[in-house]
Amino acid sequence: MIRVLIADDQGMVRTGFTVFLSAQDDIEVVGEAANGEEAVRRAAELRPDVVLMDVRMPVMDGLAATRRLLSSGDGPKVLILTTFDLDDYVYEALRAGASGFLLKDASAVQLAEAVRVVAAGDALIAPAVTKRLIHEFARLGAPRAPTVRRLAELTERETEVLALVAQAMSNQEIAEKLVVAEQTVKTHVGRVLMKLGLRDRAQAIVYAYETGLVRPGD
Repeated sequence: MIRVLIADDQGMVRTGFTVFLSAQDDIEVVGEAANGEEAVRRAAELRPDVVLMDVRMPVMDGLAATRRLLSSGDGPKVLILTTFDLDDYVYEALRAGASGFLLKDASAVQLAEAVRVVAAGDALIAPAVTKRLIHEFARLGAPRAPTVRRLAELTERETEVLALVAQAMSNQEIAEKLVVAEQTVKTHVGRVLMKLGLRDRAQAIVYAYETGLVRPGD
């Protein structure tokens, strides 16, 4: 059962999400929060697997709350939900450690699937959001040198897998491209995350662009 905390300042939004997600056999809504500060406090109390986090909230916004939640390294997965798809939100949310970014105009079915994807440790980034993220990396320019050095810890195959993950390819797609078993890809991805100290595929995508392993337009 996937335990979910919903953080949104609009009561009707929280209620709608709660009703739909609670109807899923594998999802349990364990609590709600009306602002970022309350989300941090309730997450510490309830220990959810996934937090659905709105960006614009009073007291503490969703980005600041995400940073607080994930600062210890053992926090829940965070799925950012917003009506806005501005570049700075996309980039800062993923830099803060969010595992996914979904616009609120997504369907109810897409929302439930997003929760499952993020809970499983995969990245969930809508195609429109991916384009904005790549644009932001292009704007930022040169790779970060201290981060680049850590790539040396990876084997050639692990580096190849990381580059494909950064292109938003699934394990199955990577397996087909490399002509290996899907379980082998999962093993490689796990080792990449462990060696680089990354939480999940979302952070792996950010890392690959920041190091210059993958560049906009590749």
